[in-house]
Amino acid sequence: MPSIVKINVLTVPAEQREVLEQRFASRAGAVEGSDGFEWFELLRPVEGTDQYLVYTRWRSEEDFQAWMNGSMKAAHGGGAGGAEGAEGGERPRPAASGSTLWSFEVVQQASPKS
Repeated sequence: MPSIVKINVLTVPAEQREVLEQRFASRAGAVEGSDGFEWFELLRPVEGTDQYLVYTRWRSEEDFQAWMNGSMKAAHGGGAGGAEGAEGGERPRPAASGSTLWSFEVVQQASPKS
């Protein structure tokens, strides 16, 4: 069975770029222990767009869905314990002004030759 790739396309206003990157950095390691997780990259736009790409690769759709319904929800404040945010328990405002999720199956891949 081929791996699957999920790319979350985040529209991030220029003044929120640093906030978004800091939030991802503070959660470094949060997804790596998830069953079926294979790869993660946060891609910053270089020119011509305000869209960041959050690239994750999974062994199966089921593994991705299990993460979405469990660990990811908790990490984003929707699960047990809520989010650590500003004083008074308020969650911080999202850095992205929009989000779209793309899904792909891996049909070919290559790695560097040794």
